[in-house]
Amino acid sequence: MDNLMKNIEFSKVLSLKDLVSYQEGQVISRTIAQIPSANITLFSLDKGEGISTHMTSGDAMVQILDGTAEITIGSDIFTVKAGETIIMPSDVPHGLEARERFKMLLTVIKR
Repeated sequence: MDNLMKNIEFSKVLSLKDLVSYQEGQVISRTIAQIPSANITLFSLDKGEGISTHMTSGDAMVQILDGTAEITIGSDIFTVKAGETIIMPSDVPHGLEARERFKMLLTVIKR
């Protein structure tokens, strides 16, 4: 049977924020799981980088692992820090910007 999780060690205690590194001027991603109904991805965003406004067909939970993110959901802007989480609901425009560099775990549950 194939494992559903990938790019991550099994049966080992891990620090998620250490599994993705910062790269100057880049957004780095590491897919942990991707099935039709869900995606789990680690991201690092260098200061000044972002993910442009878009919509998804699933609810997206962002868990900030390091740094601080500026997250826009609809017309609202949120500052989310390490240890904090926010849900971006499906079919609502959202985007992220790194006012300072940050790392996040993104979990998307699709319909």
